[in-house]
Amino acid sequence: MTSAETIPAIILMRKAVVYVRQSTPSQVMTNLESKRRQYDLVDVARQHGFVVMEIIADDLGRSASGSVARPGFDRLVAWLCAGEVGAVLCLDASRLARNARDWHHMLELCGLVEARVIDVEGVYNPCRPNDRLLLGMKGSISEFELGVLRTRMLDAARSKASRGELRLSVRFGYIWHREAGLGLDPDARLQEVIHLIFARFRDLGSARQVLLS
Repeated sequence: MTSAETIPAIILMRKAVVYVRQSTPSQVMTNLESKRRQYDLVDVARQHGFVVMEIIADDLGRSASGSVARPGFDRLVAWLCAGEVGAVLCLDASRLARNARDWHHMLELCGLVEARVIDVEGVYNPCRPNDRLLLGMKGSISEFELGVLRTRMLDAARSKASRGELRLSVRFGYIWHREAGLGLDPDARLQEVIHLIFARFRDLGSARQVLLS
């Protein structure tokens, strides 16, 4: 791995794919700097000599844990299988995959077509054993971090629940009252709408009919 590797001309004739992803919709709305840095990878691809760049942003707001469908990642894999990709660019391994299966599958495909993996630290050639080992470690660390984060979040939730302080997000029109617990929003107009919906459901007996009404 080197930040100044000369990429062969035949590889530069293919397209460089910038894979943009953030895990949740809230990150898409609030973590604007992260998204901006990912889009700036187009300039990194240009600096390495690529002329054709493609940005895949289909998976913004989708987790990379493997439990959520990611059409953007599937499109990237299809392009790799077709031999159209010269390099895959990402900020770090967690942007591409948080599970070893997807990560190593992508590395296998990159190695077969001699595509490079480029992040902010340098250029990796999956055909080289040392680069492949380093990329594998990056993916494993990313997967491990996800497990640690999940464990911490669950432990914190259980601790709050044991004290009776756990507050889950509630549907529109409801709020948590400090003394009474779950209740209706104090806005009278919202309360009227909620009461109307339940009254319509009692009369019509179908959620679809309530929606149509």
